[in-house]
Amino acid sequence: MSRNYQNKSSQNRSSQNRSASNNLPPKAGEEGLIRVSLVNQSVFIRRKKSCPLRAIPLSEISYKNLKLINKFLSERGKILPSRITNVSPKKQKALANAIKRARFLALISPIKKD
Repeated sequence: MSRNYQNKSSQNRSSQNRSASNNLPPKAGEEGLIRVSLVNQSVFIRRKKSCPLRAIPLSEISYKNLKLINKFLSERGKILPSRITNVSPKKQKALANAIKRARFLALISPIKKD
């Protein structure tokens, strides 16, 4: 029983040392956007990604707004992922639904040919 207790306490100490010594980028929600490279000790400054649709209300993301919808489609007609477009999850879902509705109503082509 004492052996298990010692292992747990040593694990806690080692994880505390690891978290204090590493220079990993901050997690979501943590402040601080500066990262120091472990290889050449250079400093990187990360900018917060902002949603390109932050000024557009959800009501304007509609299947009728084809100009907006086409900005978030690939050359092949696929919906671009939010990691590429930096769209927030709520607006990405609304955008995907609008694109699917526009495809169903044949306002946009389901696929784009070369």
